[in-house]
Amino acid sequence: MKRRTFLQAALATPFIAGLPIVRDVIAAAQGEGWRTYEVVTKLEIVNPSGVSRAWVPLPYTAKTDWHTPLGNTWSGNGQVKVVTESKYGAEMLCVEWEEGEKAPVLEVSSRFATRDRAVDFSRPNPNAPSLSQAEMSLYTGPTELIPTDSIVRETALDITRHARTDIERAHAIYEWVVDNTFRDPKVKGCGWGDIKTMLETRYFGGKCGDLNALFVGLARSVGVAARDIYGVRVAPSQLGYKSLGLGSTNASKGQHCRAEFFAQGIGWVPVDPADVRKVVLEESPGNLHINDPKVVALRRRLFGAWEMNWLAYNTAHDVVLPNSRTKIAYFMYPNGETGGKALDQLDPDTFKYTITAQQIKT
Repeated sequence: MKRRTFLQAALATPFIAGLPIVRDVIAAAQGEGWRTYEVVTKLEIVNPSGVSRAWVPLPYTAKTDWHTPLGNTWSGNGQVKVVTESKYGAEMLCVEWEEGEKAPVLEVSSRFATRDRAVDFSRPNPNAPSLSQAEMSLYTGPTELIPTDSIVRETALDITRHARTDIERAHAIYEWVVDNTFRDPKVKGCGWGDIKTMLETRYFGGKCGDLNALFVGLARSVGVAARDIYGVRVAPSQLGYKSLGLGSTNASKGQHCRAEFFAQGIGWVPVDPADVRKVVLEESPGNLHINDPKVVALRRRLFGAWEMNWLAYNTAHDVVLPNSRTKIAYFMYPNGETGGKALDQLDPDTFKYTITAQQIKT
């Protein structure tokens, strides 16, 4: 087992001085404008037994200035309905095939518009929305795999001991996650985000579902509202990073979660420490040093900005699938079951689903 040493958080520096790139990022985001994409999920149940069911995540429906759902269509031979999960508002398409259906199939097409996203920390907005008490409770509370007490809180208190504001706390945690974690290619899928085990074993290898969950849990434990957003990459990166985009229209294994934290006077702030670690491991020629210029530039960018070659689905944790006994840590992949047995959501070749994505010129 690889082990890494805890790195102590550095003294929080004046925030804007630490991110001189931010205005360039904002200008680029505004210049690119909105882009429209279509994502198509095709799914079939092989060797069905008894009643079969499937659940497909639909685009994020929360009101934002960077993502707009444009509608969904579907076809197939089962009974279909749209369901909204009650706690987080995640939308999904649920389909059920009766016993005796020998070839259950479903095709779901979703269109959405998105544009690159960046925050200008130097210009707080006095009219920025605040979180309600219920929202604050939700986004500082624990989930089954993201506790906010014991070793999680102890670690976060140490990391943020010099920080005074929510932005400084989030920044210190972001830097700590980048410095102390690594992308583990052996982890299946995106990882499940069992952050207590990560901290207790001091094994900080994982993928986006682990590393960004670590950011979210540490932030929540010191009172900073934070959340994961689950989604899928839909296009190549325009930033010069091959590892941060699709190489074709096949998005079946392009799932990627990101994170946000809430700052008063600004709103939700995008971050993605996991993608910094993905670039370290995967960007040519591979195994880059943390001080490589490619890594340094992205590290600065991904505290406050996202490139939106990505479809957001939802922020849901601990999801009980409708009409099923199956409970999942998060809802980012198509799920299915037949004869009461869950299918492997991380194995599209066996489960038989494909996800394709393409930009629609308007």
